[in-house]
Amino acid sequence: MTDVPLLIDPDGVERVQAALAEHGLDGWLLFEFRGQNWISAALLGAGWTTRRTYALIPRVGRPKALIHAIEGSSWRHWPWDVEQYAGWREMETRLAELVDGRTRLAVEFSPGAAVPTVDLVPAGTLELLRGAGVEPVSSGDLVSRFFSAWSPAQLEDHRRTAEIVAEVGKGAFAEAERALRAGEAPTEGSITRWILGRLERAGVTVDVDTHVAVGARAADPHYAPEGEGEAIEPGQVLLVDLWGRTSEDAVSADQTWMAWLGPQAPDRVVDLWTIVRDSRDAGVRLLEDRAAAGARIMGYEVDDACRAVIDDAGFGDYFIHRTGHSIDRKLHGSGPNLDNLETRDIRRIIPGVGFSIEPGIYIPGDVGLRSEINAHFGEDGPEVTPREPQTDLILLDV
Repeated sequence: MTDVPLLIDPDGVERVQAALAEHGLDGWLLFEFRGQNWISAALLGAGWTTRRTYALIPRVGRPKALIHAIEGSSWRHWPWDVEQYAGWREMETRLAELVDGRTRLAVEFSPGAAVPTVDLVPAGTLELLRGAGVEPVSSGDLVSRFFSAWSPAQLEDHRRTAEIVAEVGKGAFAEAERALRAGEAPTEGSITRWILGRLERAGVTVDVDTHVAVGARAADPHYAPEGEGEAIEPGQVLLVDLWGRTSEDAVSADQTWMAWLGPQAPDRVVDLWTIVRDSRDAGVRLLEDRAAAGARIMGYEVDDACRAVIDDAGFGDYFIHRTGHSIDRKLHGSGPNLDNLETRDIRRIIPGVGFSIEPGIYIPGDVGLRSEINAHFGEDGPEVTPREPQTDLILLDV
């Protein structure tokens, strides 16, 4: 991710072409229409398109874009070859000519719709390509490498943002404690507003949000209060999930913190928290071990390692989502997910990508606990953020 769109930069094109040769591909065909394929739009530097656009990055030779005749001004930034069409018959003819002689092309699609965040090219467009003699191959690994990998500047910004998010997350518990001790009757809504205000004042202003859940509401992984939500009262768990980034060019920090509203939590709640924390840490250890051995690792394997801890403790039926999501230009990004539940993500975790690690146990109508950290996978293995992840359930003196 750079200031200059990758495929506008000659060096970027050279790097992509080297990867195409490495993967035995004849090219990468990027399709875009009205923001439907945000990956193509970002890599091509395309603004809003109102007609179908195709851009071919061949394994050897100059890139070429096929655009509608009315959109020439939208492609003034494109330094490579351009061909235009007007009608659909001409478009299909010129598309066939564009891909002629190229058997295997990378395209943003996922066989069996296994990975929705890279399944962005319509089925009808895939039919056109197959009719032209092309075998579409998922661009998933190319997307990880050239779209989802963080730049050094983004990693540094994420580190700073992660510490802000951690401070605000823990501060929300202190605010709930203060309000209860002062007799102010805090609610999920009041703590939500406190968190959002503190993040904004600290410079975390883009894609900012939080989920605050107390008691049994924490058993809904994506619960968000309406209005004031539930009253925050002693004798319950309090979950705070919060995230955001500092600019449109940055990547988000996304964390979940857990507290007990009281000076001593029940043994059962402590035991559940310990299982969740140990599950999280099992995923980090697997990433560290594979990196140290120079071995491949795929997203589904980390999910398996985390899920095994919760399964072995007898709570597997209550871990109802994947272990982690990619983080890139979007909070839920297009790189490898830590997932062997919702999908089987067989994409390699490669240096440069980042993701959340967030196992949880959710017992409906009773209690929910989750721990969420982020990790950037570098040449030497995972770097976890924040610097000091939560280890023990936070106890509030109320």
